[in-house]
Amino acid sequence: MFDLMPIAFKNINQLWAYILTETLKQLGLTCAIICPGSRSTPLAVAFAQQAPEIEAISVLDERSAAFFALGQAKATGRPVVVVCTSGTAGANFYSAVIEAAYSRVPLLVLTSDRPPELRDCHSGQTIDQLRLYGNYPNWQAELALPSAEMAMLAYLRQMVIHSWETTQIPTKGPVHLNIPFRDPLAPVPDASDLSFLQSQFHPEEFFKGIANTTPLSMPHAAFLIPQEWKECDRGIIIAGVAQPQQPQEYCQAIAQLSQTLKWPVLAEGLSPLRNYADLNPYLISTYDLILRNQPLAKQLAPKMVIQIGEMPTSKELRTWIDATQPQRWVIDPSGQNLDPLHGRTTHLRMRVEQLLWENEEVMGDEEENTSLSPSFPPDYLHQWCAAEVEVRTAVDQTMGNMEELFEGKAAWLISQMLPPGTPLFIANSMPVRDVEFFWKPNNLGVRSYFNRGANGIDGTLSTALGIAHRQQSSVMLTGDLALLHDTNGFLIRNKFIGHLTIVLINNNGGGIFEMLPIAKFDPPFEEFFGTPQDIDFAQLCATYNVQHELITSWEQLQQRLNPLPAKGIRVLELQTNRKADAKWRQDNLRKFAADTAI
Repeated sequence: MFDLMPIAFKNINQLWAYILTETLKQLGLTCAIICPGSRSTPLAVAFAQQAPEIEAISVLDERSAAFFALGQAKATGRPVVVVCTSGTAGANFYSAVIEAAYSRVPLLVLTSDRPPELRDCHSGQTIDQLRLYGNYPNWQAELALPSAEMAMLAYLRQMVIHSWETTQIPTKGPVHLNIPFRDPLAPVPDASDLSFLQSQFHPEEFFKGIANTTPLSMPHAAFLIPQEWKECDRGIIIAGVAQPQQPQEYCQAIAQLSQTLKWPVLAEGLSPLRNYADLNPYLISTYDLILRNQPLAKQLAPKMVIQIGEMPTSKELRTWIDATQPQRWVIDPSGQNLDPLHGRTTHLRMRVEQLLWENEEVMGDEEENTSLSPSFPPDYLHQWCAAEVEVRTAVDQTMGNMEELFEGKAAWLISQMLPPGTPLFIANSMPVRDVEFFWKPNNLGVRSYFNRGANGIDGTLSTALGIAHRQQSSVMLTGDLALLHDTNGFLIRNKFIGHLTIVLINNNGGGIFEMLPIAKFDPPFEEFFGTPQDIDFAQLCATYNVQHELITSWEQLQQRLNPLPAKGIRVLELQTNRKADAKWRQDNLRKFAADTAI
């Protein structure tokens, strides 16, 4: 039963905001992040009135708020709303909007604005907010000024429905609505006669038929496995960066394709395949290290490559693919170009699960399935698997015997120690690369998340908190600069429900720059690239009333990772030596496969 909020009768702005929020509630919105400000007052009041169906969370810093919303949308797979006032407030959403666009996360951005007559005349807190985010949104529009006419209320309802749908189809991403309001902004009478609503506005009829479901795009045409795939004796599958909502089904689909073709699967550290390892007997996790052996890399050159999703982070892999120039297919449902190498590539605009489902229907019984297997011995597959066993053993033995606090071991240890199904946010720069180098295949079903759309460090903490909010106890792996870049995220602590453990690799600077040629030039390297901040994280955490613990041994870290607390925010700090760790990588990464012969 609908109940027209009494507050909606106060003025036209509040009526407008009620229609907007009620429509979103009917569509299935459950979370709205509200930044404080005056011009957004009607929206803030209306969202607050929609509790408990819509959880309205107040977040002070707009950039932090947008990334928190991004994390919530990543974790739930559903759109999240983020609201701000007029002026530069909306500009602080920009980096999260970009990330949402590139990583395909449904985000509904509502920026409040002054009415047209107060623009371009130096009225306070006013900037040009039209097309504020350039071409990044899936769709963007400015709403009409609030009006109580029934036709205009219907217009508002349909614009909100379209915005909601467009965050999800044909590709998930951000949508921006700019919403102007005239005074009065508070829910006080504005001299408008809204009494006609009592007789003309019938909520049950007005909101009838709004579906609380995920919009569906038209199904893609069937794509049957090409004969040339079946006949290829040197093919590989690359499982790239991915955070699917149904990771086990995703992994099963890739495993089935791999076993049908008898092709190895090179699985990025950020792919769920490494956390469902038993599903795929042809899983290759050490490809970056294998390909550092140049004769071996040349020997393993493929004829064909099926890339699923984004290309992995590994520079070694990209260089190898670029040098060998195999024929390639990219399987991904988006309309985006996912080939930064510009090779001989065909994009198949579909999900890998759908590809296999279509083939299963055509293949029929089990006897027909076996006919898809190549008639030749899978020597190429055996070579990859033999190299994986040898290099994987070398990595595991080296990491297992290492007692010093080398930052790369944190990724290796975390891959084996977390409670099953733990959400894990992996920060950019060195953490994602250490995960690619060292993350050990497991069967823990860890849910890995990351901001690899634009690959920035902004919003790291806020995104992780958004992922962890109301979810299973979660973990974040980050360096010190990424955490410091978003310390305002700690201001969310009083609104945060759940637990986040932050594994902080504190090497006092930008470790990734130590891996680049510029590291040999100091000055200016240390001041402008290493950028040490010399922060006492114990004091920083005390300022925000966040728990802090200095980790001095791997045994101590292992004890803190399982079990995880049920609530609160905790920082586990490992102090490492940035230059020594960079030298270790330079000296040792090539050694793991140096003696491997196949």
